[in-house]
Amino acid sequence: MLGKFFDKFCFNTLFLIAIALVLAGLQLSSALKKAEGRKIMESKHDLPRTVGLWTRPDSPKVVTAGNIFDYMNGAGELYLGYRFDHCDVYAYKAPSQKEILVELYFMKTSDDAFGLLSLDWGGSAMGLTSATQESGENDDFWPRALYGEGLLRLWSGNIYGRVMATQETPESREAVVSIGREIFKNAKNFAGPKLMKELPNSFLTDWTLRRGRSSFFRTHLVLNSLFYLSHQNILDLDLACAAVSAVYERTASSGSPDRIQYLQVEYPDSGRAETALRRFHGAYLPEHPFPGKQGASRGASAVYSVEDGWMAYKWQNLSVKFLFKCPDKRTARAIIDQIE
Repeated sequence: MLGKFFDKFCFNTLFLIAIALVLAGLQLSSALKKAEGRKIMESKHDLPRTVGLWTRPDSPKVVTAGNIFDYMNGAGELYLGYRFDHCDVYAYKAPSQKEILVELYFMKTSDDAFGLLSLDWGGSAMGLTSATQESGENDDFWPRALYGEGLLRLWSGNIYGRVMATQETPESREAVVSIGREIFKNAKNFAGPKLMKELPNSFLTDWTLRRGRSSFFRTHLVLNSLFYLSHQNILDLDLACAAVSAVYERTASSGSPDRIQYLQVEYPDSGRAETALRRFHGAYLPEHPFPGKQGASRGASAVYSVEDGWMAYKWQNLSVKFLFKCPDKRTARAIIDQIE
């Protein structure tokens, strides 16, 4: 009798615990949805209702991290490789005209929005900002808006925008540019990532930065789309990191260019930087022991021969800088020693 009572008691207790967990889960889910809803409402961007022949709906389609793969295949991972918040999608329609699709990607920071634009510098640079917005900032080195074949891509504060005319005509081009100007109108922060601004224009006397091959990123998935290093995250990258990828080029005696790949990663703290460098050493340079004891090699640099040339690195506090595909040891050593 006592056993039956105990079994019934345990069953009832577990049942109540299960109900409590379900209710707690529902409350948490509801709280998260409300919080997300408030965030999205606060960051909505007012676009003109009508532009030329085209009119947008009253409200956008909202894409979040939870449904981004329903909206796009594969490419969603690149957006999640930055600090993505949500995307507002508007489809402008007009009688007897192809639609104009507007995607506004709201990112956590201006750096993240810039990073998405920096993945592809193709197209013609367009000036869409006002003189007031331009004053005090000199980012002409990195275009804020690029247009090509009906597609306008832009970086406006913490927004990365894509405005695309399904069919390019003089009228649709004018509408696309007009929408772009409206997106820029309320932008407050045009400061680009510090690491991009600090990229040297050249190394030594003959290695020049290729502007169209320079990008800001945070995760190893994005890095591999720029420069494939490994299918594993051997640099220990995540959204807490900030990094740049750049190509430096010189004209060889044969007339064809030589290229060096440059990477710089800034970690949240020096301990994390050392851990990442040790991890890189073990995966990429397994035949070479990591120099020095734990914490003793800060500021150290090294040069190694690898399959595709010479590589080098320098560790400075929070930052680790890498060179790949150097033509010889002397060049690798001279450049890595030049880097401050």
